Amino acid sequence: MRTVHDPQMKFGEVDIAAIELDPKSRDDIPPILSGLQYIYSTVELRSAVFKILARVIPSRNSPGLTNEQRHQKADSRLGRPGMEQWKILVLGTLRLSLNTDYDRVHELANHHDTIRQMLGHGDWEDKTTYNLQTIKDNLCLFTPEILDEINQLVVKAGHKLVKKNVPKDGPSELQTKKTEPRGSAKPLRARCDSFVVETNVHHPTDINLLLDAIRKTIEECARLSRSYQLMGWRQYSFNIRQFKKQYHIVRNLTHSTSKDKQKRGAREEVRRKEYLKYVIMAETYHMRAVSSLELLGKRVRSPNELLLLREYMGYAKKLMGQIIRRVHFNENIAHHEKIFSIFQPHTEWISKGKAGVPVELGLRVNIIEDHHRFILHHQVMCRQTDEKVAVKIVVETKKRFPDLAVVSWDKGAHSQQNQCDLKELLDLVVLPKKGGLTEAERQRESSPEFKLLRREHSAVESAINALEVHGLDQCPDHGIRGFERYVALAVVAKNIHRLGTVLREQEKQRQRSIRGPYKKAA
Repeated sequence: MRTVHDPQMKFGEVDIAAIELDPKSRDDIPPILSGLQYIYSTVELRSAVFKILARVIPSRNSPGLTNEQRHQKADSRLGRPGMEQWKILVLGTLRLSLNTDYDRVHELANHHDTIRQMLGHGDWEDKTTYNLQTIKDNLCLFTPEILDEINQLVVKAGHKLVKKNVPKDGPSELQTKKTEPRGSAKPLRARCDSFVVETNVHHPTDINLLLDAIRKTIEECARLSRSYQLMGWRQYSFNIRQFKKQYHIVRNLTHSTSKDKQKRGAREEVRRKEYLKYVIMAETYHMRAVSSLELLGKRVRSPNELLLLREYMGYAKKLMGQIIRRVHFNENIAHHEKIFSIFQPHTEWISKGKAGVPVELGLRVNIIEDHHRFILHHQVMCRQTDEKVAVKIVVETKKRFPDLAVVSWDKGAHSQQNQCDLKELLDLVVLPKKGGLTEAERQRESSPEFKLLRREHSAVESAINALEVHGLDQCPDHGIRGFERYVALAVVAKNIHRLGTVLREQEKQRQRSIRGPYKKAA
């Protein structure tokens, strides 16, 4: 049986709403805990968040189930008690906000007194500990969709906290159109930009990717052969070592820089021969794997057991063909045909023109941040650029926050169609045009509102930097689904951290008002 949070307090346990957090602490943990405490102590917000968290339950994983049944959620009312969903949210937020690994989260969950209080543990004779694998398994139960719903609640709570409806800054004439009467609410101003979240992969070349593919093919064949008593892969470790030796020979072969054509030609001939030997050796192991696959297909209990092996063999075959095309036929491989990782196949080769960073390996993530510094929405961009998602992210954000009235971009999001479509969605579109300007466009971009909001746009870089510092520099999770979950959790963690920061700032202001304008004499 799994519950969101046990309301029955145990002896020695401190009410989460009553946990004392040092407002003067400059450590990175207290703001996170302040945000979580606010969620818990605000009854309406807690109820809404807990309702969403109740859907965070594992899939069924009992023996004898069909593949369709395994993807169905388990009954939360049955089985042994699982980790409470509130604890999963606390630990997941800490993991991303602190940009740390599971080992540190494990240590904090078992030995950090204040965090243990936030998890619902008392100081007196509470010896509850968390297993490292348990933490990993439970944090993987989140889905991007569930995290998006939680994020909406956190942002709306933050808006209430900063008194969004009280006009304090920005052009007063920027009002929501059609959705609200004039003067009823202060519209949201936002800025939108993208950045690259790297995947945890090595620098790709076709020869080292082929090494990965053949190595994993051999290992999978050996593992499955042991399970089903097949012969032929007893010396799999020796086979991998032999293939690695040939890889190192090929890797160390460089193009000749000699001015003598004969010497250059001889060097290229040696290079082609060694590459050919490398591919032939890979082909030998691949054909042995094909034979094993035929035998295994008759013995395995489920075809799903062979999916991973088939995947690695497919990569190996494709890479062998590309090496032959490149080395022996001097063919340039088209970018869309290239593979950048066999373990993270969603990885893209991205060049954004950053100084000192010619290439990034990962995926673009588009974020839209409001003027209160909350991230309203985000989108993982698969084989997309800024101009392709500008309209879509505004449409999705306005579904969640209808009072969004103004959004700014940089020139990367410009297209004529975007300019027209966004005008229908927003009161003011701050999207500079690429290239030359007409007189009308020059007047539009010279208006005080446009210039003001364009200057403010650079603040989105601060949000991007904060996300990168707090976990989104590189994604350690596997697969596109793991990538999307990791990014969504990072956004939630960032907004909870921002919520806690606002609370702490307000508490400092309250303390200053109590002290009065005159400070104690030194």
